Amino acid sequence: MAKTQDLKNGSIIKFNGDNCVIISNAHIKPGKGPAYIQVKMRNLRSGKHYEHRFNTGATIELVRVERHAYQYLYRDGTSLIFMNKSNYDQIPVDKDAITGNIGFMKENEDVQIAFEGDIVLSVDLPQHVNIRITQTDPGYKGDTATNVLKAATLETGAVVQVPLFINEGDMIRIDTKTGGYIERIKG
Repeated sequence: MAKTQDLKNGSIIKFNGDNCVIISNAHIKPGKGPAYIQVKMRNLRSGKHYEHRFNTGATIELVRVERHAYQYLYRDGTSLIFMNKSNYDQIPVDKDAITGNIGFMKENEDVQIAFEGDIVLSVDLPQHVNIRITQTDPGYKGDTATNVLKAATLETGAVVQVPLFINEGDMIRIDTKTGGYIERIKG
């Protein structure tokens, strides 16, 4: 057991019988009344977001989590197969356990898998991935002055909005949390 002052962003706690990851927390001392900890969290099983106020000094149950480096190999039905990079063991993971957009995950992509014992809690993609455009309308020279976007299909099949100057075959960097275009990769 732990106290509310032990909470950090990224910590995983038991809340109403489910594992939840802390997105943000703030210690608040109002003018009247006792201080409290305002917490925003996401349920790892359902993906729902919650906000909750804990009294300062309240007891909470932290979940012991181990994180290991894995490599994404391939999709098998509704499961994704990952390989442990240290001992080469392969494990299937249901696609619902993955945080972030699996449409940005390429074969041989490195990920972090969080475990509670033998149970997979989450699969965390890197913050940014470099990925190739396979289909989009042609770009035109000089189309950089406005913030107009167009749809582009990535090599994984996901569709994102990109600036007009991006062409088929270009390599771009994507933010996996927001699904937004960051930049074109030269070379």
